[in-house]
Amino acid sequence: MTMHQQDTAQKQAIQGVSATEELVPSRYALKVGDIDVLVVSDGVLPLPTSTMSTNVDPAARAAWFKDMYLGPDAFDWALNVLVVRSGEQTLLVDAGLGGQFPGFPRAGLFPKRLEAAGIELSSITDVVITHMHMDHIGGLLVDEVKSRLRPDVKIHVCATEVEFWANPDFSRTVMPSPIPEVLHTTAQQFMEAYHDKLHTFEQEYEVAPGVVVKRTGGHTPGHSVVHVTSGNEKLTFAGDALFPVAFDHPDWQNGFEHDPEEAVRVRVRLMQEAAASGELFVATHLSFPSVGRVAVNGDAFRWVAGSWDY
Repeated sequence: MTMHQQDTAQKQAIQGVSATEELVPSRYALKVGDIDVLVVSDGVLPLPTSTMSTNVDPAARAAWFKDMYLGPDAFDWALNVLVVRSGEQTLLVDAGLGGQFPGFPRAGLFPKRLEAAGIELSSITDVVITHMHMDHIGGLLVDEVKSRLRPDVKIHVCATEVEFWANPDFSRTVMPSPIPEVLHTTAQQFMEAYHDKLHTFEQEYEVAPGVVVKRTGGHTPGHSVVHVTSGNEKLTFAGDALFPVAFDHPDWQNGFEHDPEEAVRVRVRLMQEAAASGELFVATHLSFPSVGRVAVNGDAFRWVAGSWDY
């Protein structure tokens, strides 16, 4: 049974179930050609609205969030991870926040949501890390995850990213305190826990048939995206290359970007490519299930959310 068939059966079985958790969508299955893809919500975490537009007038930021019925001072940031089955391999793309950080009780949920989907952590053959911010690697530091991963699991991350976090530069970021120190500490813990399982690449690497991870830089020096291609179908997981505000204002810089100008160039290029190809597009911090397409809208872009298939 494919992940799509399995998830459809589970959706049908949910009728009559009263548990609140079961009534809240937390995973979404789709096919990209012959490749199974499952988008899993790791939950949400609250962030200041100011992090979304560090280079614009606060009034413009406030107006955008008001138009989106968000804010005014904080909003919920979605966290999405992927599970991809290609050939004999099962890949986890990013690992969410984990449950070890106080103040984020609604995040770090992907382990139990994988379990609810019938996916054992021991079945994961490869983990792809788009970048080493704590909301992408923190889930791998949870004891219940570490103890259940298979001994031969391979963790793929850009070599530039590994080098950067040995001595990270936060001089161009605008993050709430004490997040920079927590990011650095978490990256160090990740390296200590998984240094013997790391498989680094320089620019791009085919992790499994039709699944290629490719360095973009910008958000972090080694930030990478994942392209899933099968037949004539394609999906890109953009990681943190863009955020909800990016479609209307691709030039608005984010406080978590280590190279803001390069991050703008990266997201514009990715969205231009996605609009030209018509491919499916998923990103970490777009509202779940974050499956849709990108269209050009004058000098900006437009998000075209995919319709639910149920």
